[in-house]
Amino acid sequence: MSDLKSRENPYNVTQASRIYFLPNLMTAGNLLCGFGAVIKCIQARLLSDGGAYAQAHPGHEPRDYYIYAVWLILAAVLFDSLDGRLARMGGRTSLFGAEFDSLADVVSFGIAPALMVFFLILAPQEGYQWFREFGWFVAFIYLLCAAVRLARFNVITNPLLHRSDHESNKDFLGLPVPAAAGAVASLVLLLLHLADNERSLQKTTFALPLLLLLISMLMVSTIRYPTFKQVDWHTKTRLWTFILLLIMGVIAWKLQEIAFFVLFLGYICFGIGRHVRRMGTSKTGRVLRKEPVSKSPTTSR
Repeated sequence: MSDLKSRENPYNVTQASRIYFLPNLMTAGNLLCGFGAVIKCIQARLLSDGGAYAQAHPGHEPRDYYIYAVWLILAAVLFDSLDGRLARMGGRTSLFGAEFDSLADVVSFGIAPALMVFFLILAPQEGYQWFREFGWFVAFIYLLCAAVRLARFNVITNPLLHRSDHESNKDFLGLPVPAAAGAVASLVLLLLHLADNERSLQKTTFALPLLLLLISMLMVSTIRYPTFKQVDWHTKTRLWTFILLLIMGVIAWKLQEIAFFVLFLGYICFGIGRHVRRMGTSKTGRVLRKEPVSKSPTTSR
């Protein structure tokens, strides 16, 4: 009985530092994908510079390496969604797993997207040279906000803090870092698909810093985003619903360059729209509460 209590008590040092194989294996996969994305971005940059590395790898295009980096970031998003769900389903959550997950997220969803956008968009070799002085700062702001968002998440979900389960499981506070990285990566994938070459891609440089700053602000904002943790995946699905999901999956795969960006953009806009609607409802409620009770009308003679 004492051993059972120690395993279920999150304040216990042994339980807090326990390493569960399957959830942490998913986190390790997340970290591997993030590290691989960083490597691919560096290789793409070396190819773009046209130095010794480019001469040693003839026929290799930087564009292909950036696409590899995008898919690795999206794969990291998948691994990140699996580790927490597997831990909750098996009752194998621990503080170690939460900290390990956040450290992996800094690499996969912080450093990798910031480095990719900086190399590909914000630091062109020809034209817009002032981006060399400005681009690194925009990329750092994104990385900083991602780290702050992860640190805040660890604090508000710490078992030492007493909180309502309803509030902790229903919504994320601020745009989740995986969604932010997915939006950046999917946008780069879309631009690479639309652009004929790297030089034509640079025409979009003026929009990217603003978008990166907007995503950075959303990560540290108080806008709430759904977690989907309360979705019951064991519920029986009707045949037509399953067929519809299958068709949507096929369309998304065929139009993957567009579908992924639309998916992440829709998630971002959903949170903003719901936040604006709630603010309007709350403001209306405050006005109604402050409104004095009207007196009964009197008839005039």
